[in-house]
Amino acid sequence: MKIDLSAYKTIVFDCDGVVLNSNQTKIDAYFAVAKKMGGTDAQAQAFVDHHVAKGSFPRNGKTEYYLTEIVKQPVTDAIMQQYMQAFEDVLDVTLMQCEIAAGLDTLKAATPQATWMLLSGGDQAELRRIFSRRTVGNVNLGQLFEAGIFGGPDKKDDVLAREITNGNLKFPALFVGDSKYDHQAASRAGLDFVFLSDWTEVSDWQVYCTENKITALRNIAQLLP
Repeated sequence: MKIDLSAYKTIVFDCDGVVLNSNQTKIDAYFAVAKKMGGTDAQAQAFVDHHVAKGSFPRNGKTEYYLTEIVKQPVTDAIMQQYMQAFEDVLDVTLMQCEIAAGLDTLKAATPQATWMLLSGGDQAELRRIFSRRTVGNVNLGQLFEAGIFGGPDKKDDVLAREITNGNLKFPALFVGDSKYDHQAASRAGLDFVFLSDWTEVSDWQVYCTENKITALRNIAQLLP
């Protein structure tokens, strides 16, 4: 099924599993960070399981859960900073190596009427740094998203509400995501939604999309007119 993108004034993209093939990269990072910070293999796997279960929720919230519920240690600003730095050290390398979705630059050229926004559960500063250093075709990846690159620690619901209020996110708008939380956040904010399945971590995505009457495509390239 083709999506008519010509009516949309804003298109919002999730990052992991949509723009970048980075879902497994993030899983590996959660395990590596837990181990680096002294966790056992079982604790590291529990951290990964929580990350996958919570989908696109911000990293800081997942880390707070890991500290309080899995390793049973107090959450302090200092320990949170250590964990966030550990994530940065790992992902600053691995996110530079992830595959970029095929057809992204072509899709940008095909949607001149729409501004693009990136909205991720990943760390906002990290996203902006990585996207400023990567290219697609002859274009800087970050420059495709002129409406902004947004991420944690802010939640997607909060970012959408803020950007709608300040007029940066204009309707009609479309959210392109690969998680249940992406769909739920889009619905709460009044955006249309399309699910991309090729790189998703959602094991029951077909059932979820059918039950919620969501249009599902394989990847970015299938959005092309």
